Amino acid sequence: MASGVGVGNYDASSITVLEGLEAVRKRPGMYIGSVSTKGLNHLIYEIVDNAVDEHLAGVCDTIWVVLEADGSATVIDNGRGIPVGMHEKGISAERLVFTTLHAGGKFDNSAYKTSGGLHGVGSSVVNALSTRLTVTVKTGGFIYEDRYERGNPVVELQDGLLPVLGKTKESGTTINFLPDDTIFEKTRFKEEDVKSRLHETAYLNPNLTIVFEDRRGEAPETVTFHEPDGITGFVKDMNKSQEAVHDIVYFSGESEGISVEVAFQYINEFHENVLGFCNNIYNSEGGTHLTGFKTMFTNVINTYARNLGILKEKDANFTGADVRDGMTAVVSIKHPDPRFEGQTKTKLDNQDAAKVVSKITGEEIVRFFDRNLETLKNIIGCAEKAAKIRKSEERARTNMLTKQKFSFDSNGKLANCESRDPAKCEIFIVEGDSAGGSAKMARNRMFQAILPIRGKILNVEKASIDKVLANAEIKTMINAFGCGFSEGYGNDFDIKKLRYDKIIIMADADVDGAHISNLLLTLFYRFMPELIFEGHVYIAMPPLYKAMPAKGEEQYLYDDKALERYRKTHKGSFTLQRYKGLGEMDAEQLWETTLNPETRRMKLVEIEDARMASEVTELLMGTEVPPRKTFIYNHAVDAELDV
Repeated sequence: MASGVGVGNYDASSITVLEGLEAVRKRPGMYIGSVSTKGLNHLIYEIVDNAVDEHLAGVCDTIWVVLEADGSATVIDNGRGIPVGMHEKGISAERLVFTTLHAGGKFDNSAYKTSGGLHGVGSSVVNALSTRLTVTVKTGGFIYEDRYERGNPVVELQDGLLPVLGKTKESGTTINFLPDDTIFEKTRFKEEDVKSRLHETAYLNPNLTIVFEDRRGEAPETVTFHEPDGITGFVKDMNKSQEAVHDIVYFSGESEGISVEVAFQYINEFHENVLGFCNNIYNSEGGTHLTGFKTMFTNVINTYARNLGILKEKDANFTGADVRDGMTAVVSIKHPDPRFEGQTKTKLDNQDAAKVVSKITGEEIVRFFDRNLETLKNIIGCAEKAAKIRKSEERARTNMLTKQKFSFDSNGKLANCESRDPAKCEIFIVEGDSAGGSAKMARNRMFQAILPIRGKILNVEKASIDKVLANAEIKTMINAFGCGFSEGYGNDFDIKKLRYDKIIIMADADVDGAHISNLLLTLFYRFMPELIFEGHVYIAMPPLYKAMPAKGEEQYLYDDKALERYRKTHKGSFTLQRYKGLGEMDAEQLWETTLNPETRRMKLVEIEDARMASEVTELLMGTEVPPRKTFIYNHAVDAELDV
């Protein structure tokens, strides 16, 4: 391991304390977003983000992330090591970092110029939510170790300091933790999501190497992420299976202490994929840096289009959606004092970020376009195509929506619930009339609505809005949800008007069912992505079998693995009923297995990070069918009990 080289003073006095730790175990969602797999993986990211901050300070070039065979995770960096000296509070600075909320080296700008982990909650939150956690620090020629159980220290300090374990020439921090199974619904880290996030981090830090190791399976897996091309490589990766309109454009700049990097490329597709990062953290809801980039980019393109005579005097300007149709872009900024909406850092709130990104974008892309007229004309060509489609779709949409004024509650399809409180209500989208009939009988009328859909709904991946709106099933759905729908154009989606907290796709557990789930997810992803991002979309997990033993209780089995387990563990004879579809269950069975909140299984559809989201878009909206099936099945495997 390379040794960290000192930059600025980072010692016990750099650690600032704001307040205590008790609340985390009571309200974990406040700190890590959720207690599902997404929140679980977040524990690794919290520790990794702290290690990346060491890299940003110029003192760490490699990070190791290991998923251990015992279910714990280990994160190692070769930075300076967490300070272990005496803090003014009278104990080792390391102990403060792991036991006190808002204690860290990021509050005063002298130790770190920029950092992702700014709230100072990362380490202590991970500690609070772990059954056990061990910290090993190599610094100043010595090795120190501290251990915790459920957030409480179990190593006795000597005069307020950690005992020395041995000598070393290396420096850095190793953290091993086992998530607490009394807090998390599941404690198995999802390796695909972790790898994706680490790969993303490597793209954003071209000089950093991240080594990932999974020791949980029969054959251990090791992957090394090192992306010297940085965000240009990121855009290339996202567009790898697309037809590019021009070569990737990259620019960077710095102003007011904020550094900005942007890479973009247009492809022959009609959707935009613009990702924003601040201090290596993905901002899934965007924020001021993206607003600054988008606004300026649109202005520049309109100015050029007028100057080149492509837009005539009487023509209206291109809209932002027109200009970005077909754009894949990564906007990454480093900010000394970022402000986010919420602890999970999904939206950047700094006004100066908008100003700086806008200024640098304006200067750099004008400089680029003046030298590369061909690329500019290709991009304006994309905007012209998009504007043309938008205008014809707006006409189609106006015609369609004015005709649809009758109530969908009374058109015979939607069996609505009695409650009008969206927080309590849920709607099941059920395939076929037979299952729809049983579901209507089985449901709790108070808070469960049933919407049967007939046959295959339209595949919206390539369809224009007029076709989408002409589809009766989709129209019924849009009207039932009540929150409108969005597509860059004439956007009237408003999540506050959503009538149901949970939208549950209830399809058969076979290939056709998976296809229908796919089509619905594609529809939501393209026209109502906020439903997915804000955690409203679920996939119901009906059982595949019912085991009826000669003696003992009947049991529902949800997949072939469960059946295998049952066969191994059950002594004595049993008969097996296989459900080919939901229509084969009577109302009572359907309630018990799929509708009852106490006993049902559901999978929350969640998308972890930017790369994942872009790949999912491609999967769900591309023309290749096999990868889509695989996606659904992979996501359905980790069904979570919704209790």
